[in-house]
Amino acid sequence: MCAERINHQDTGRPEGERLQKVMAAAGVASRRVSEELIVQGRVRVNGTVVTELGRRIDPTSDLLEVDGSAVQLDATKRYVMLNKPTGVVSSMRDDRGRPDLRGFTDEYEERLFNVGRLDADTSGLLLLTNDGESANVLAHPSFGVTKTYIATVRGSVAPATLTKLTRGIELDDGPIAADKARLLQTSAGQSIVEVTLHSGRNRIVRRMLDAVGHPVVALVRRQFGPLHLGTLKSGATRDLTKIELGQVLTLARSKSERM
Repeated sequence: MCAERINHQDTGRPEGERLQKVMAAAGVASRRVSEELIVQGRVRVNGTVVTELGRRIDPTSDLLEVDGSAVQLDATKRYVMLNKPTGVVSSMRDDRGRPDLRGFTDEYEERLFNVGRLDADTSGLLLLTNDGESANVLAHPSFGVTKTYIATVRGSVAPATLTKLTRGIELDDGPIAADKARLLQTSAGQSIVEVTLHSGRNRIVRRMLDAVGHPVVALVRRQFGPLHLGTLKSGATRDLTKIELGQVLTLARSKSERM
């Protein structure tokens, strides 16, 4: 066995690519800086810290982390944030002829699809990607990625109502509680409320607020997991930043370990 291994090393080509080269190609840092990161123990491959510069990895199968943040090594994967307008259904093809997501994905070469859904009458942050594995994890209802909504509702919302939302209410399909609920503004017979929760149940924010006597007039999703809508205009798209992508992949990988 030893002789065979030595012969393979002498005559065969080493498998994989040098770690620092892969890191540089992924845009982490230059090769020299990547080498420093490795030596400092700030790089993990498949969950294990790597400190040797001669380490080789397979970019198609190995998982890379730098400073605890996941790095995407597959350059064919794309991740796009959309500020979905109202009136658009979260589908790539609507069988009723309503406006769908193709109006926003056709400009991209990759075949993108949506991670989760927003109701047609709900606007805001929607993640589009061609990374099916990560998308399935992030959209899986059992993992409950945190989402934050800004709701304009009828009436003046009292502090007791906010407490009720966070302590839990009973709906037709079972009990539900918001992680957070706070009043942002009240005027002219309407209130603006911020609601954060991790449930993926259908129209859950609208049903919760309706159940406490404050029907929703307008609803916007401002946050999905680590992603924030920011100043992205309605109907606009943009690629995730490297920091955002690292946060999303880290979240997806941490949850996939529980599957």
